[in-house]
This record gives sequence, C-alpha cells and structure tokens, in this order.
Amino acid sequence: MTGNSASAPGRHDGPPLAGTLVSRPDIARLAGVKRPAVTNWERRYPDYPAPVGGDPALFRADEVLAWLAHRTIPANALLPDEPVGTTYGDRFRAGLPGGVAGGLLRAVERLAGPEADRLRGPTPLDRYLFCLLRLVTIRVLEGTDGLSRLVHGDAGAGQEYGALAKDVPRSLASELAHALAGVPAASDDEAQAAFDHVLALWSAAYAREGGAFLTPPSVSRIMTGALAAVCPGAVSVHDPYARTGELLVAYLDAVAPHGGAETVCFGGQVPEDTQRQVAEWNLRVHHRRKVRLGTGTVTPALDPHGLRGALDVLLTNPPFGRIPEYVAPPPYWKYGTARRTEFDWLQYAVSLLAPDGRAAVLMPAGASSNTGAAETVRAGLVEAGAVECVIALPAGLFALTAVKTQIWFLRAPGSGGSPAPDVLFVAGEHLGHQVTRTQWALSEDDIAALVGQYVSWHRASVAGQGFEGAQGLSRAVPVRAVVEQGNSLDPQRYVPSFGAASAVRTGPDEIRERLARLSDEITALRTQAAEADAEVARQLRRYGL
Repeated sequence: MTGNSASAPGRHDGPPLAGTLVSRPDIARLAGVKRPAVTNWERRYPDYPAPVGGDPALFRADEVLAWLAHRTIPANALLPDEPVGTTYGDRFRAGLPGGVAGGLLRAVERLAGPEADRLRGPTPLDRYLFCLLRLVTIRVLEGTDGLSRLVHGDAGAGQEYGALAKDVPRSLASELAHALAGVPAASDDEAQAAFDHVLALWSAAYAREGGAFLTPPSVSRIMTGALAAVCPGAVSVHDPYARTGELLVAYLDAVAPHGGAETVCFGGQVPEDTQRQVAEWNLRVHHRRKVRLGTGTVTPALDPHGLRGALDVLLTNPPFGRIPEYVAPPPYWKYGTARRTEFDWLQYAVSLLAPDGRAAVLMPAGASSNTGAAETVRAGLVEAGAVECVIALPAGLFALTAVKTQIWFLRAPGSGGSPAPDVLFVAGEHLGHQVTRTQWALSEDDIAALVGQYVSWHRASVAGQGFEGAQGLSRAVPVRAVVEQGNSLDPQRYVPSFGAASAVRTGPDEIRERLARLSDEITALRTQAAEADAEVARQLRRYGL
C-alpha cells in the first residue's frame, strides 16, 4: 500500500471476505508480523477473533480484518511506502490479491465445498476429491501450462502424477482443470494451503470409505518438533507407515529453521497405492522433494525382512489391531511375543535405530497399561532402556475417531553407554480446546509445552543433570519405579493432576465451570459413540452382515 493510494489508512473498501478462512501463519504473513506476535494478540486481547475450526486453527478473514483495522502500526514498524496512521488491517487487506485470499485457494474452497455435489454427480466424493487433489498438485508444480495441456486433451499431460481414476469421467476432470487453470496463486504458502485444504477433505472422505486416518497436524508437529530438536544432525529419516506423508512433510518443516532439510535422506513405505501417490504429491508440493515411497504392510511381522539399515530418526502413526495367529515370530521380537500390531511396530522401530537414533511412534492409550503379552513387551522395552518418554494426548484430536492416543519416544537400547536411568511422563490430556462439537485441537502454546518438556528433559539427561518437571504436566520417573508399577507407562499414574495440586484453591464457580465442561465432554463422547456404532453398522452392511 502506498501513500497516494486511493484507499486512505483505515479504509476497507473492496470485495467481501465472508467465507474466507486464514491460519495463524497467513495472518502473520499478511499483517507483516512474526508468528509469535499473532499468538501474543490471541493471549492478551479477549476480543481477538476466535477460531472457527480446523487443526491447525482457522479464522474468518473478515473478523481478523475488522480487529486489525483498529491496530495502528507503530511509526518505527512502518514500511517505507506506508504513511503514518496505517493499520495492520490496511496491510492485511493490501496483502490479499484483489482484496480476498488468492484466487487458487478461493477456487479450491468452492470446488471442494459448495459446488462439489453439483459437479461430481454420481462420482463418489472420495474419488472426486482425489481427482481435484491431483489437479491442484499439477497446478502447484507445473502452473497453468500443465492444466492447460489437460484441458486441451494432451494425452501425456499429468501422467507423472498417476493416471486419472477410472471412475472419474474425463469431462469432469477437464471441467475442474479449466476452473483451476485461470486462477492465480498469490504465493507458495497459498498454493500449499489450497493443497492442504483438499487433502484434509479427501482424507476424511477416504477414511469413511475404509481408508486410513490422517495424523492431525498438531500431533505431527509434536512428534517431529521433538525429534528435530534432539536429533539435529539426523541424516536418515524413515516412516514405515507413511499414510499421506504428513509426518515426513512435518519433519522437513521442523528441521528447515535449523538448516537441516537439504541434508535429510528420506524414505517411507505405504501399503496402499492411492495413499502412496498422495504422500508423494504432498512431499513435492511442500518441499519439492521427489521421493519414491516403497510398498509396506499393515504390520511389519508380515514382511520382517523388508527393511534394513540403521536410522537416525523413525517416526510413524501405525495401524492398531490384532496380529493374525499364523504370523511367525520375526527375529526382532526380542522383548516378547506381540499379539497386537502396535507392539509389533514398537519392537520393529527399536530394531531399526542407529546407536544414537530416536523414534516417535503414535500409540493407542491402552497400550501403556494393557496386561498379558502387552505387559511382557513393555517390561522388556522399559528394562532395556528403550523407552525414553510417553506423552499422553487429549481425546478428540482425530476428525473421525475419539480414540485417546499417546506418543512413545524410543531409543536404541544401550545408546549413550548405558540404559536410561528414568522415563519421562508427560500428561497432556487436559490440554487443547474444542473446535467443533466433537473435535479438539492443540494450540501453539500447547504444542510448545509438550515438545519443550521432552527437549528439556533430554538436554538435562545428556548433561547429567536432574529434571524437575512441570507441576501437573510432567515428571521423570526412575526405571526401577516403573518396574515396581508393573511396567505401566500411563502418564496419569505418575504425574499428579492439576486438580490434586489446586483443590484447595478451587472455589464454587470454578467447580461449576469444570462440571459444565465435563458435561459437554460426556455429551460429545456419547455422540461420537453413536456415530461410531452407525459407521460399524454401515461397514457390516457393505459385507452383507
């Protein structure tokens, strides 16, 4: 915006922004501030707009603009072409092409939302969104020329990104390509946001048809942020169950500020062709990485010799469930017989680590306290010093399931010269905020707190120092004490809750508020249970049961 612009400071003429959503990074970029400034605005000002959903959180652009319009930019922070009196709202609007979020993102929101049912006709929603995601990938990587070749019938156009799905009419693909070919993308950030918007919708639709669940972005950021901090020199990184590549993308995001993204040697496996394609697109769109992912299995015991090598970093969100009885014990089952896939994945992950390697594995909360064969495997891992940390996460982070999860951080037994003297437990179940009737999300502060506990403990351990932990959040427990507790790895058993520490200071108003929140949570869980029962019934009907 210039001093002789037709719009004076504080004026907000232009196309309406209703329906346009922006993330915290979008707000920071458009307002010309650093991301911590946006977080600070949220924390300090009660009238700052509330998020309307999403993970990471999304905000209505018109509400953000209205709020920023009353924030005058200090004189020492003005850009050379900004007159005195310019507001952050002026800068925010000036950063939006044509007065609205870039054309590509708006077109994608329209094609994936209000117009989807009209356009797709009898085409299943997941296949329609998959086609749209493929076209957005071409648009981002090849520009309008790549889509134009599709529109004009070039037989070879887009083949690098996989063939067009057989159940999507070519006329539909051409119509979508034409709609995307003529719209601009304001920046790489906007192009990636357009891809992520369709990816999230496709993943939800695909999961409803029996596909795998996408790892929530906040969970991905905890896993990758922690590993990037404690393994700064990592070269070999692998996700043996890469789903749509979200953890690999998040890891590159996490190491980029440290200058390590270019040195990372990437690998991954995905058992299903469709997801493998999407994972490869995801890496190319976000980091221009052309990675060919391998074919994996739902549990590594089915192919115990499929992967070799010592990894610096392993991160994965594996499937949970029972292992078929006919599976022979693989050689890496050194800690006990696994009856469920999660304990197969844990032992497999440990077996692949280099001497100083680390792994982050997403686990169901029940894995930390199940008895029988599960307890035997836990005991072996704990006593060998393979378990470093368990972070408990709040329920409701996944879009289509209310399952409670934990992140287990593992190391190669014997790394550092001796077994770890203690295990860090982080109880994060009470963190997060409700974004929809059934879904929760973690804030920037929540993510930073969880990552910070593991990183601080790790640094203290390396320095030979003790770790005090944070009241109501974390505690380092000696391995012998964990063994005495039957090798339970449930953080709630070891970390005193905020309630226990603050009961004396809790008054009637606080108790009523807490009970109201609990009532809302119970209602949400009942709704989720009913939805899950309906989904199970629908799946059984598909198979004539």
